[in-house]
Amino acid sequence: MTEDGGSPVYDIAVIGGGINGCGIARDAAGRGLKVFLCEQADLGGATSSASSKLIHGGLRYLEQYQFRLVSKSLRERETLLKNSPHLITPLRFLLPHHPGLRPAWLLRAGLLLYDVLGGKRSLSRSRQVNLATHPGGAALKAEFSVGFEYADCWVDDARLVIAAAADARRLGAVVETRTHGQSAARVDGLWDIALNDARGGRASVRAKALVNATGPWVDKGFTAPAGVQSAAAAGRRGTGVKLVQGSHIVVKKWFAGEHAYILQNRDRRVVFVIPFERDWALVGTTEAEYHGDPAKTRITPAETDYLCATVARYFTVALTPEDVVWSYSGVRPLYDDGSDDSLREATRDYSIRLDPGQPPMVTVYGGKLTTFRRLAEAVLAELTPYFPAIKPPWTAAAPLPGGDRMAADEIVEALSKTYPFLPPSLRERYLSAYADQAFKMLGDAAAIGDLGRHFGHGLYETEAAYLVEHEWAGSAEDILWRRTKLGLRFEAREVAGLQEWLDARFNHPNVSRKSPALGRVNRGC
Repeated sequence: MTEDGGSPVYDIAVIGGGINGCGIARDAAGRGLKVFLCEQADLGGATSSASSKLIHGGLRYLEQYQFRLVSKSLRERETLLKNSPHLITPLRFLLPHHPGLRPAWLLRAGLLLYDVLGGKRSLSRSRQVNLATHPGGAALKAEFSVGFEYADCWVDDARLVIAAAADARRLGAVVETRTHGQSAARVDGLWDIALNDARGGRASVRAKALVNATGPWVDKGFTAPAGVQSAAAAGRRGTGVKLVQGSHIVVKKWFAGEHAYILQNRDRRVVFVIPFERDWALVGTTEAEYHGDPAKTRITPAETDYLCATVARYFTVALTPEDVVWSYSGVRPLYDDGSDDSLREATRDYSIRLDPGQPPMVTVYGGKLTTFRRLAEAVLAELTPYFPAIKPPWTAAAPLPGGDRMAADEIVEALSKTYPFLPPSLRERYLSAYADQAFKMLGDAAAIGDLGRHFGHGLYETEAAYLVEHEWAGSAEDILWRRTKLGLRFEAREVAGLQEWLDARFNHPNVSRKSPALGRVNRGC
């Protein structure tokens, strides 16, 4: 849609393609608004894919009396589990009692409160266990005899972002990746937004409302003329972000079973140990204030040592930095309420700030994976007065793509009948990643050879092409480390082969790294 023959005009332009931005775009598009979203790199490529990959209430936040946040998060856990069963799965956690730290009665009381705050729940309640007889206790040191078991959920974080973006596009939103929202200005009652893409192209769009959902860049990477900056950029106390670096390591899984662990430290932080991609364990996270470029975070030797030492304190295994097969680090943009609280005590809740000028702008501070849907509703509530014809909230009962047509066992049976040539391990991966969307990906394939070139470890050309055409993948990193996690298995030569295939594909005159919607963006500014 354009007005006066110029740049396209949207109802809402969202800058930032993390989980918050994609959730906002999805919600808005489903309410009948014309939506544009741009992301400077890959969708979910920063904070959203650098998490501990949990959908949870935040057990440790109870110590900080953040009961409202925990309750809200636990209720959202139920909603997301119902709407995204292929991406979000229940996970049992073991909490060993350390005699020198929090007393056992306090842990039990906290878990009972955690059970209550969630309201109606589908997950089992917490319980005290004897670690000497519990299967999950076998890998722990003998000194840990008492423990507690409770339930939370695991999520494929990057795929959650992709699912939200794909649903936004299905509903009519224009989603552009590798497109930097460089600046914005109020011009003739609209936002005029200047864009730069990764290949040096310039563009512009106009919008009746603007949403700054750039996460750790909320007061850095998206610039605007004086008078229309976010509150953080304007330097107002109590309306900014605290940047906190969190790092994780991945090692070969050394314990049996599918239990996860939550380990206490003397600094009163906790570290999760989570079964990861069948053969590995994910250990994290650390927490340190960060002042650099959010795109350049790297795990430090001190962080690696901290995580290894935490594991060694509880388990019979002695991890060393040499055991680390992969690590990742990201920046969490915690909402800064202007207090002098420590990082551990800083709120993990989000805050929404409306600049009610004409046209309006909403700035999003903080947030986390678990509450992205509620955050999107809060943003749309702020903008509703500006759009009288907007439809009511709808996402609470709306499945994300892949989670709406069949139950998991029905999908497995249908995949087995339709594509009997698929190895069980590949069929299982397709189920967890794509659910019923796997039929769209596989099409009329009748034999394994119909899937095209095999890049290694179950990644075939058919899947790679699907990720390019339908999920915005533009590089080997996008495919291997976010959309499939197969980077843990690929060797350097296999990565190079995949990237060569991608380069050849994108260099073809009929193939672009951009989405088909690019034609609707004015390229001449």
